[in-house]
Amino acid sequence: MEALWSSVLVLILVTVFLATGVWIFAAMILVAMIGMGVVLGFPIDRMGAILAKITYRAASGWELAAIPLFVWVGEVIFRTDLSDRLYRGLAPLVNWLPGCLIHTNIIGCTIVAALNGTSTATTAIVGKITLPELNKREYDRSLSIGTLAGSGGLGMLIPPSVPFIIYGVLAEVSIAKLFAAGIFPGLTISAIYTAYIVIRCFMDPSLAPKTEGGYRVADYIRCIGLLSPMAIIILIILGSIYSGFATPTEAAAVAAVSTLVIAFLLRELTWKIFTESILGAVKVSCMVCSIMMCASFLSTAMGFLHMPQDVSRFIASMNLSPYALIALLYVFYFILGMLLDGVSIMVMSLPICLPLILNAGYDPIWFGVFLVIMIEIGLVTPPFGINLFIIQGIAGVPVEFVARASVPFWMLMTLSIIILLLWPQIALWLPSMVIGK
Repeated sequence: MEALWSSVLVLILVTVFLATGVWIFAAMILVAMIGMGVVLGFPIDRMGAILAKITYRAASGWELAAIPLFVWVGEVIFRTDLSDRLYRGLAPLVNWLPGCLIHTNIIGCTIVAALNGTSTATTAIVGKITLPELNKREYDRSLSIGTLAGSGGLGMLIPPSVPFIIYGVLAEVSIAKLFAAGIFPGLTISAIYTAYIVIRCFMDPSLAPKTEGGYRVADYIRCIGLLSPMAIIILIILGSIYSGFATPTEAAAVAAVSTLVIAFLLRELTWKIFTESILGAVKVSCMVCSIMMCASFLSTAMGFLHMPQDVSRFIASMNLSPYALIALLYVFYFILGMLLDGVSIMVMSLPICLPLILNAGYDPIWFGVFLVIMIEIGLVTPPFGINLFIIQGIAGVPVEFVARASVPFWMLMTLSIIILLLWPQIALWLPSMVIGK
């Protein structure tokens, strides 16, 4: 029981520091140093030496080189006409469905997710194009925003995925297999969203007015040309990984070069876009890596305090069934998602949760998918759900409105977890086909 209260105290300290405006990485360092200095009596020089070693180890992993490159791909797409081409190419293809252009949010996020690996970039890229168009055509505001909030999270699940890279490094699991594990669950969630929109708009057609006049055959043919740049980049990324031509890290470099070449051939790549995209990628990557380094320091401090082992023993003593364990972890990650970003959640919780999952007989690859979906739920959960603020900035509506609109979609993500729990092969079948790392 003492271990449980120690873990709660750590969470409270982090929350207090965040509430007072302290940066996330600084809050983690402070909590770690308080734990090691006050509880264990470590001198400041020893804590500094530990931090230096962890900083080097956490920042020098070769696999992490993929993060800035995949983020750079998203930045280039965001700043060029490639994102606008995506919307114009999808619009004729979804007009026949109940919900019409609202489906561009879902399909657009699914496609962009396969290009950049981050949720924030996926939400921003698709939202800046679709929301103004949907608003202009008088689509239901809540449904349009909620769909984008839920679908934006697919950027973390559908490969290439930055969280999967981080999870693979921390859990020592094949990143290529994690990428494969995210494909079918990502498509399943996308299909669930699509079915929900179809049902809602079939019951109330006023939510999504159908485009008058429809589209001609020439419009459908034009879709091929508009969508082909995105399709080529996706095929290059996934093809290079699963053909054995490149590792996931090397595929990030291939993706970046391919995106730059395609943007150049389309005459969309200017020197301004090139430099701005690099700066944007550097900012995001530095944020992710700094959080990883400091969260690793906090995890080490928790290890010195024996918190992961003690909490694991405490939960194990409860003799929970495998399903009850997942239910408990769902609540645990839901609460963390209200307070922290996905990288912090992953790095801080894995030392505690991964041994529990392995002891319960779950596959670590399956748990990686579960964890990423939980992080997606955190992205649309107040008060710190980052996707809520991104959409607020794009749509110009109160964040409370965005949060209410996203409720049905985090419920649908919860449904997807239940489906994966009942049929784990949705996530595990494709990785079983992947050989090696």
